[in-house]
Amino acid sequence: MADKSQKWKENTAGDLFVDQSCIACDACVLTAPHNFAMHEEDGHAYVSKQPSTPDEIALCKEAIEGCPVEAIGNDGNS
Repeated sequence: MADKSQKWKENTAGDLFVDQSCIACDACVLTAPHNFAMHEEDGHAYVSKQPSTPDEIALCKEAIEGCPVEAIGNDGNS
């Protein structure tokens, strides 16, 4: 389970976040490319845009479920 106290500073403000347990597998970026990005220098994913449409919300939920290390957290209802 993702730890809010360990979230990356690059995450866009909002409910979704990626924490420091990310292993840069790129799964979230491939699943929801409009909402996740890879920090090329530090080698970790982060939330680049909070989901705002039903399709984006569904893809982000899929990314959360597919994260092999559970590094994606959701503080809200999306």
